[in-house]
Amino acid sequence: MEKYENIIIGFGKGGKTLAKTLAAKGQSVLVIEKSQRMYGGTCINIGCIPSKSLILNGEKKLDFVTAVEHKEKLTKMLRNKNYHMIADEATGVVLDGTARFISDHILEVTLPDSTKMQVEGEKIFINTGALPIILPIAGLAQSKYLLDSTSAMDQEKLPETLVIIGSGYIGLEFASMFASYGSKVIVLDAHTEFIPREDDDISEMIYRDLTNAGIEFHLGVTVDQVVDKDATVEISFTENGEMKKVVADKVLAATGRKPNTAELGLENTTISVDDRGAIVVNDLLQTTAKDVWAIGDVKGGLQFTYISLDDYRIILDQLIGEKKRRVSDREVVPYSVFITPPLSNVGLTEKEARKKGIAYKLFKFMSAGVPKAQVLEDPKGIFKVLVDPETNQILGASIYAEESHEVINLIALAMKGKLPYTLLRDHIYSHPTMSEALNDVLK
Repeated sequence: MEKYENIIIGFGKGGKTLAKTLAAKGQSVLVIEKSQRMYGGTCINIGCIPSKSLILNGEKKLDFVTAVEHKEKLTKMLRNKNYHMIADEATGVVLDGTARFISDHILEVTLPDSTKMQVEGEKIFINTGALPIILPIAGLAQSKYLLDSTSAMDQEKLPETLVIIGSGYIGLEFASMFASYGSKVIVLDAHTEFIPREDDDISEMIYRDLTNAGIEFHLGVTVDQVVDKDATVEISFTENGEMKKVVADKVLAATGRKPNTAELGLENTTISVDDRGAIVVNDLLQTTAKDVWAIGDVKGGLQFTYISLDDYRIILDQLIGEKKRRVSDREVVPYSVFITPPLSNVGLTEKEARKKGIAYKLFKFMSAGVPKAQVLEDPKGIFKVLVDPETNQILGASIYAEESHEVINLIALAMKGKLPYTLLRDHIYSHPTMSEALNDVLK
């Protein structure tokens, strides 16, 4: 049985970066990945990068098949780069196979030819990510027309009609993207309130804009059954007590993701999981087993590649750093939803501030007043910034506007540094940019 100083299960962002760093320092590192198409992890293969490539090319009105080819070329290049990032290190090894714990530090790996081998690691890092949730709707899991967030981006032909189950952020990104290519998109969701986390005024704007883009929404419905026909799929749902049916080329399940732990053999270890299957970790990302850590989506919580990267920083700081970093330090985390235009948030929304009874001063500005938005020919949206009336520090921001995913990072940095909002208000920005809107938003 081969022994390694470090074994990383899964090729995700945090794990691969840790592998590269430790191998570069001469430590032996084994990265186990069950799929060659996942070298580099979720983000570059089936998540952020390919979806944003397709979204961007949809906005450019590129043909769907051509856009998929562009996406595949991009991800193939990144996969190759990531493989060699580890494999080319003298002490780095990439092993194709599926890992299962035999004990806390011994793994059984099933290789592509079905043979098995065992490996032992002094330190083990679980980095297996998350999987799409397929709801127990009659006929859904068995449908040959079922798509998830991975297969949706690998279609050889644009669906003429696409039904999306779920109007969460992932569902909305796919709805916006497929509509931009010309698909008729129908969204079904059990919730009566549209993106309820967001402020009502922003939710209403997004709903209106997506509807105007041709997307059809049915909220507060129960999806009852999915039945395959000869070349289509029929989805039955109940809306306001009335049974309805829609026929589509494909049905996309966008109802969330769950930690990928079911096949890890954790029952053979002292590693604890919660009721959702997420690995339980402490403030240092340590599991309940000594010298075993969890990185990224597999531990639950925010499912962003930049969270996984920060997990890497926390773990590396323990191994060879100052031992100061903690998960609890991670208070300011922005996120973006890549609809058109994108929605970005950091900190408190106005809805949350009201619910918590937190005093705030609100700044609002319509995107139409920003010259760059007019240049980009998409003036839809709004800027909202909440400020503490006593300290002048920013409590949170919601931006539904072009390039909001860039501007939100500037605001997050100011929040992290506990800077007064007036610094952003009075700053000299280049022109024309979306960030210069802060001169007007924060007046």
